[in-house]
Amino acid sequence: MKAASRVYTSGLLLVSACTGGPDPGPIPIVEATISAVQEALLDGRTTCRSVVEQHLDRIATFDYQINAITVLNPRATERADSIDQAIAARSDLGSLFCVPMLVKDNFDTHDMVTTGGSIALIESVPPDDAFMVRRIREEGAIIVAKTNMAEWAFSPRQTVSSSFDTTRNAYALDRVPAGSSGGTASGIAASFGLIGLGSDTGNSIRGPSSHLALVGIRSTIGLTSRDGVIPLAFDRDIAGPMGRTVEDVARVFNVLAGYDPADPYTEDGRSRREADYTSFLNREGLTGARLAVLRELVDTEDADSAVIRVFHTALEDLQTLGAQIIDLDFDLESQLSRTGMFCRRFRYDMSQYLASLGANAPLGDVVEVLETGQFSVHAETGLRNGSEEPLGVHPADRDPPCPGYFENEARQAYKSELIAAMEDAGVEAVIYPSWTSPPAEITRGYEEYRGDNSQRVAPATGLPAITVPMGYTYQDYPAGLQILGRPYSEGALFKLAYAYEQGTRHRHPPRGFSELTSGGGY
Repeated sequence: MKAASRVYTSGLLLVSACTGGPDPGPIPIVEATISAVQEALLDGRTTCRSVVEQHLDRIATFDYQINAITVLNPRATERADSIDQAIAARSDLGSLFCVPMLVKDNFDTHDMVTTGGSIALIESVPPDDAFMVRRIREEGAIIVAKTNMAEWAFSPRQTVSSSFDTTRNAYALDRVPAGSSGGTASGIAASFGLIGLGSDTGNSIRGPSSHLALVGIRSTIGLTSRDGVIPLAFDRDIAGPMGRTVEDVARVFNVLAGYDPADPYTEDGRSRREADYTSFLNREGLTGARLAVLRELVDTEDADSAVIRVFHTALEDLQTLGAQIIDLDFDLESQLSRTGMFCRRFRYDMSQYLASLGANAPLGDVVEVLETGQFSVHAETGLRNGSEEPLGVHPADRDPPCPGYFENEARQAYKSELIAAMEDAGVEAVIYPSWTSPPAEITRGYEEYRGDNSQRVAPATGLPAITVPMGYTYQDYPAGLQILGRPYSEGALFKLAYAYEQGTRHRHPPRGFSELTSGGGY
């Protein structure tokens, strides 16, 4: 069978030939990659409808175990049919054609409810798509489902919402997937989609990705748009991809990164995005790399010895793969103790989001949920925030207002001093465990919450960071290696993460989520 020949032009995939072969049917999709599925489509071994239906079948069969999915896209197969028609007609196809995706329930979708994990928004259907949702759809991706999240994205500990209840870790059903993007993480780990979208204010892409043996990236503040994503703290929020391989995450990141006039922060990164992040994927990318360990995120009192052993093995592997490892001389605690690092703005940011819903907005002010009781016990702490004035004063009455990221002197000083320390040490990136503890028991998600390193550097500084699987502890609990770089160094992070991933091959699928159908291999 002759493979289809293809030409890349203007970001689109042009099918110039597609020859016949065996009758199309199901293909293996557990741990499938974007490139493998697209090759099977173009070679005629399957159809987009079949690929989408296989993922929907997996959700129907397995989701009762993990509760990752909130709502299905009722038009997913219809969209798949249109892509099959485009393939048959040898039409231009977007770079993500027929990529079944999961999208966190705080991304606006004009054709599905967007609850943000809150029962108060259980019937809220936004008037349009979030910027990132629009971009992936323009490139041919198919949203097969929305995913559960921690209510209002408050919790990095676990994924519990008042709208769709509790999500479990696909690797250990008695453990948390972390929060708040735990639904996307557990769903992608169980192969309910090829890749997914999450959001990260402090931990919520990298933390769940680490607990589910995924790759997740938090970009530089200014490189990616948050328009249409329900906010938690707009000066810290980031949205982005979570996937099973570095290559897949880089492919989707190509589509997501870039300027958006609806998000003023992206003005800073307007000319800073790379032309193609997949061009950085190099198996030898660690050769000659100089990396620094941030020991304050390793040698902690609550660090689990099994996780630290895995991390030390990761350091040995990095050196074997060509990297030089040193310790970074940097006083992290003094940076975190700076005054003015954080300003409570959830109520204000939510008022802006609710206004964007127009006349159909179910709320005018998020504080109304405290009056109606439309919240769970898991969200009460975040809503009340230990204050007699819940969620802070009314947005119109705040004086002075919360500073934006670029105007926050404490955060900018933290960033500058960390970059200076990296420059003095001559290092390309900083490394540490994404968590120094295994996933907590699901019934003790709050009590056993510890070891969350994702909160401590990237969100305050605005620097980019990626987590990649580094092994497992105890009963197959995933652990992640986090790599943090300078502003707009996402290309370098992809390079380092890819070389480590390819050199170690730690990821394996969770047990109990086997292939449903047999098919020809790739």
